[in-house]
Amino acid sequence: MTNKRHEHINEAEFVRLVGDERRTGNTLASVSRHWQGNKERFLLISPHDDDVVLGAGLFIQLAQKENVPVYILIVTDGSMGYCSKEQKDKISEIRQKETYQCYKSLNIPEENIIWLGFPDCRLNYYRGRRFSDSNDFTRIEGYIGLQNSFTYWLRKISPTQCFLPTSSDLHPDHQIVHEEFLISLFHAAGNIWPELGDKIEKVPYVHEIAVYCDFPQPPKVRIQTPQSFLERKLDAIAAFKSQKQINSLVEVVRKSGPCEYLRELNFKLYQPALYYDMFEKKHHMPFIR
Repeated sequence: MTNKRHEHINEAEFVRLVGDERRTGNTLASVSRHWQGNKERFLLISPHDDDVVLGAGLFIQLAQKENVPVYILIVTDGSMGYCSKEQKDKISEIRQKETYQCYKSLNIPEENIIWLGFPDCRLNYYRGRRFSDSNDFTRIEGYIGLQNSFTYWLRKISPTQCFLPTSSDLHPDHQIVHEEFLISLFHAAGNIWPELGDKIEKVPYVHEIAVYCDFPQPPKVRIQTPQSFLERKLDAIAAFKSQKQINSLVEVVRKSGPCEYLRELNFKLYQPALYYDMFEKKHHMPFIR
């Protein structure tokens, strides 16, 4: 049963909390802090093929409605997602077909669905970047590693905003992707590894979506849509027929209604000057023995 709070919504609504202020609008542009007009390009990073449709299936539809190009970067090959012995040797192929069906139903062009092909549940081996003369499927410009692939695709796509599952998700693949992607943002904007393409002009804005676990801190953006958007999201998720274990997550999506949340990530670079005044005498009582 759909949450009754969402039954009578006739158009999309975005709400952004900025301090004590509540900003609302019917478009992404109306509540965005750094909207770049027709330069906007979104990249959604999905550790597994079904993650971003679960956490951002409504958001994807609204981005499409505003004519923002959307790219889906799928990190793992799905090889550990089999739910029966019969699936074991062909699950990657099954999931790839399901993925194209899912995201194409949300109007994502097939060429915007990018498979990195890293082994499911074995991402620890692919942290960082290192030279390889093997025939590893993930090899780009003679190197393998998550940071190598992320840097390459960030430079190739040059997104203005990126979205990925939260750092608090329990699944190790989600945690590793989160860590490796964030440092890759800075690689992509620097002069390092020029064989991976021209550096991006600036680090894109980054937002977290929730899939398995709650956000580490409360989100600041809420998205609400008409019920028809939720039905379309559920239909897209249903393409993953082989993934019996996500049924409980689908029920959470259904019961929550046509509503999603985003949490913006802000990078704080070290500035020693910020702490200088803390250690001046005027802020401290003299020490008494």
